[in-house]
Amino acid sequence: MTDRHNSPRRVLIVDQSEDTREVLRTVLQQHDVQIYEARGGAEGLDLARRCHPDVMVVDLDTVNPADISVCDGFNRQARLENSSLVLLGSVRRWRLATSYSDVVPKPYHYGPLLRKIESLLQQSSAGATETPG
Repeated sequence: MTDRHNSPRRVLIVDQSEDTREVLRTVLQQHDVQIYEARGGAEGLDLARRCHPDVMVVDLDTVNPADISVCDGFNRQARLENSSLVLLGSVRRWRLATSYSDVVPKPYHYGPLLRKIESLLQQSSAGATETPG
């Protein structure tokens, strides 16, 4: 577990589309968010383990459907780090459990996706500043 009190907010974007990564990166960096990017699922999971993002945005089309362990790895990493996980696409295609609360079906619009990410970052920041009772 990492101490997020004094660290910048971090978002990991796992998407094979350079355009999607660029749009998300451009907007989020304007809000002083540190961005990590990966083109594939395994690379993204490695980054998640090393960089401890507050929010992970994972396009399910980026992950090989034969490798369900990568999706499970993101879920485990999110729980371990108390991070938010946003999945883009269809969880039914993957036969994933419905425990993924932040699923954005395709096609999606960037505006609502960015608002969701920003909301999750605010929740993460609020949780980091709370003092234990």
